[in-house]
This record gives sequence, C-alpha cells and structure tokens, in this order.
Amino acid sequence: MSEKPTIVLVHGFWGGAAHWAKVIPILVRKGYDVHAVENPLTSLSDDAERTRKMIAAQKGPVLLVGHSYGGAVITEAGNHENVVGLVYIAAFAPDAGESAGSVASRQPSVAGANLFADDDQYLWIKQDKFHESFCQDLTPEEGLVMGVTQKAPLLGTFANNVTVPAWKSKPSWYQISSEDRMLPADIQKWMSARMNPKKIITLNSSHASLASKPNEVAALIDEAAIATSKARLVA
Repeated sequence: MSEKPTIVLVHGFWGGAAHWAKVIPILVRKGYDVHAVENPLTSLSDDAERTRKMIAAQKGPVLLVGHSYGGAVITEAGNHENVVGLVYIAAFAPDAGESAGSVASRQPSVAGANLFADDDQYLWIKQDKFHESFCQDLTPEEGLVMGVTQKAPLLGTFANNVTVPAWKSKPSWYQISSEDRMLPADIQKWMSARMNPKKIITLNSSHASLASKPNEVAALIDEAAIATSKARLVA
C-alpha cells in the first residue's frame, strides 16, 4: 500500500495554527503525520513561501489543507512537486489574477460591518463581535478566546493575486459552510463548482467549521488522503 501523505494544515485570517486544535488529534489518531503552518499573514507571497518551506521539510507526499484565506495560500503554494492534493475548508480558491479581496467582492458578507483596520493597516474583527461573526456555532467562551487571540492580517494581503492556481493541476476537495457569515456560502459554491473537485460537502456550520465540525472536517481530509494514496498506488 502506498504511504499515507503527510498532512499540512494552513490557517486563514484572524487566527493561527491553533485554529486546527480539534482536527489535529483526530487525524493523528488515524495515523497521520500532521503539521500546521504558522503564517505571518503579511502578504500572499510571504504566506505561500512559509507554506512551501513547511512542505519541503516533509519527507514524501503532502496533502495541503487550507481554511479561509489559507485556501488562497494552498492555491499559490500547492504547485510544489511534493503536493498530491488540496483540501479547502470554507476557503478561498482564487483563479489566476484573482485575490481574496476580488473574490469576496462578489457578495457582501454578513459580518463585513464588524471589520476595521487599525493605524498600521492590520484588519481586525471587532472583539465583541467575533463570536457572532466568525464562529457563532461555538460556545461564547470559545468565541471569546478566538476573538481575544485573533491574528490580524495586513489589509494589503486581500489584494494579492494568485499566479498559477494549483487546483487546476492537483486533485481537490471542498467543504462549504452553509451558515458562513464571513465568506458567503454562495461564493463558496461558485468557487468549488468551477474547481471541479473530487468531492464537495456542505456542513451546517459557521466560518469556523474546523472548530465546530472537526469530525466531519477530519473525515473529508482522511478521505482525500486515502484517495491520493490509492492514486499513487495505481500510478
């Protein structure tokens, strides 16, 4: 049997690698070697380069998983020769010449009014609005912690365009969050449909599906990993 791929998790805006805290133990129990990138959120090129370094540090095949803006990162970094597949979790999947910002401009988000840029041009979610905006299906306490520990991106990152989208050449999987207040579900449906992924699932979840539906998210990642292993075995 072909070896299992190493799973590299890539977080999005307003959080760090710890946003994957509930998914990681599930994947490890399934026997996967799991790593989570801590991106600076300073530019798409910076974040993609940090992710490439994480990919290069692994031995053997890598399955990339991106949440939110992390989808743009894996789209940009996923052309690395070691990457065997891409999993998008309520994530951006821009085409060439598109940015997270241009994709998001297709439809206003419910939580858009709760964003603000500080004097240094970092974009934040209002702390007292974080729970209702980002993770309304988590407990208020979990939302409080996420809001207090949020990692703001530089505003300019929204305008950074993808160059060569990896989803055009690598197999992909997509999870839509139907109750997403940050990235509207209709945009997710539009992006995932044009990707022609191996599978699309829809979860009744907030933007933070990786935290509110970790079993379902981990199951999709596991399914993708198994599929890429079988594909390599046949090859």
